[in-house]
Amino acid sequence: MKKIILTGGGTAGHVTPNLALIPSLKELGYDIRYIGSYQGIEKKLIENAGIPYDGISSGKLRRYFDLKNFSDPFRVIKGYAEALKLMKKYKPDVVFSKGGFVAVPVVLAARHYHIPTIIHESDMTPGLANKLCIPSARKVCCNFPETLHYLPQEKAVLTGSPIRQELLQGDRLAGLQYAHLSAEKPVILVIGGSLGSVILNQAIRNLLPQLLEKFQIVHICGKDHLDESLIGTKGYVQYEYVDAPLRHLFAAADLIVSRAGANSICEILALRKPNVLVPLSAAASRGDQILNANSFAKQGFSTVLEEEALNNETLYHAISDTYAGRAKFIHQMEQSHLNNAVATVIALIEECAAE
Repeated sequence: MKKIILTGGGTAGHVTPNLALIPSLKELGYDIRYIGSYQGIEKKLIENAGIPYDGISSGKLRRYFDLKNFSDPFRVIKGYAEALKLMKKYKPDVVFSKGGFVAVPVVLAARHYHIPTIIHESDMTPGLANKLCIPSARKVCCNFPETLHYLPQEKAVLTGSPIRQELLQGDRLAGLQYAHLSAEKPVILVIGGSLGSVILNQAIRNLLPQLLEKFQIVHICGKDHLDESLIGTKGYVQYEYVDAPLRHLFAAADLIVSRAGANSICEILALRKPNVLVPLSAAASRGDQILNANSFAKQGFSTVLEEEALNNETLYHAISDTYAGRAKFIHQMEQSHLNNAVATVIALIEECAAE
């Protein structure tokens, strides 16, 4: 039996592409294990999928001053030692990494034992964790044509992002019933990312009186970001996080308002949903979401509203205009060829496992 170790963590975006690969890996007879952090979001998601899970110590490598910069390198070293033991114990044929800092010691441990590794870079430009992993990788998958310029030519493969097939099998009526909404008004699905977005949450809630005149709203606002004062508002429903029923909520959505994390927008593309992207500001990130969003806007898939320009008026016009022109956005998304990522990535895994 072929053995594979999957890794990646920190946010749901570093886990969901791994989840998308699992059904195909099972069909091919792989023994699948997952290495993540001790208590990251990946632990629950992977255990819910029935995959054996091992936690290791994880530290974040920051570009800014933080007292944790003095302690986290020791956590990374500890994680590397733990990953070495797991590699020796399980002897995988191949490792697939979706990124995040927990993946760095796993990829380095795989290199120590000469185990071929495939990594996936979701964003336009490689993040720090993947930059550290690229020298150890056999292949580097990516989502955007522009990313190929930042990767070693002999390793780079334009695959798109693996999408969970169940997301494409949602039922609109089931989504409306789950959210207790009507079929008579269009639905906006608001997604702030797995950790939530305080700025996007507040912007949507400020605009509720105007939006609810024309739309219904399903708001996935992130852990600890529910607004109890709005519970019971007609046409507005909020959740901290949605797992299995998410496919039905996607099916029910006529328009999506989202941050611009790479995996989220690739799911939106696969679902052909008109969308307004509000990328995380460059002041609060390395600017990858802005690049992601602008690439989608350039291809005609999305409307982009940068955080610095976000207010009641600009958000309302972005939503109204995108909904009015939804047929144009759907047509452009239908032209995209990056919709078979699971098969492409699985082929790469098979090739490396056979070496």
